[in-house]
Amino acid sequence: MGKIVISENVSLDGVVQDPAGVEGFGRGGWVGRVGSRGREEAAKVLLEEHLGAEALLQGRRTYEFLAALWPSRRGELADRLNSMPKYVVSSTLKDPKWNNSTILKGDVVTEVSKLTQGRSGAILVAGSIQLVRTLIEHDLVDEVRLMVYPIVLGAGEHLFGETRDKKPIHLVKAKTIDDLAHLTYEFVRDASDG
Repeated sequence: MGKIVISENVSLDGVVQDPAGVEGFGRGGWVGRVGSRGREEAAKVLLEEHLGAEALLQGRRTYEFLAALWPSRRGELADRLNSMPKYVVSSTLKDPKWNNSTILKGDVVTEVSKLTQGRSGAILVAGSIQLVRTLIEHDLVDEVRLMVYPIVLGAGEHLFGETRDKKPIHLVKAKTIDDLAHLTYEFVRDASDG
């Protein structure tokens, strides 16, 4: 069975909103350019993460943002993103233009559960905060990878929203990459396991 892996850029105070600065959030643009001087290792981690994933799972807004950027780009990361299977959770998207894209309609929990059953590797979810929260709420997430940026935004949309119950996780890896902290957590399915 495939595993759902959440990968997010997050500020030190937990904000995930508008890291690239293209959504109109007044405090957006806090990531800077990955791969730019001083962040070369972060670009390598991003590439390795995508090379190690079997598929991408995205919400419509994240999908449309990435589909507008990547098809015209070249390079190892662009080639990987453009060729790998992409699954989009959307009730409004009709004709996905980015190649190897499939729309998942209907109940999110049911569709994602079916998707994991038909896979053996990692299904990577980046951005797509509403989708991420739904997956977490329904215990469909196996792993969370956070690239923590050294900035406090003081406001904005946070990664974790309210849940019906607590969601125990444990840290499996922590390392410094460039000037960032890269943290990997796994969800504990049974609290007695952790």
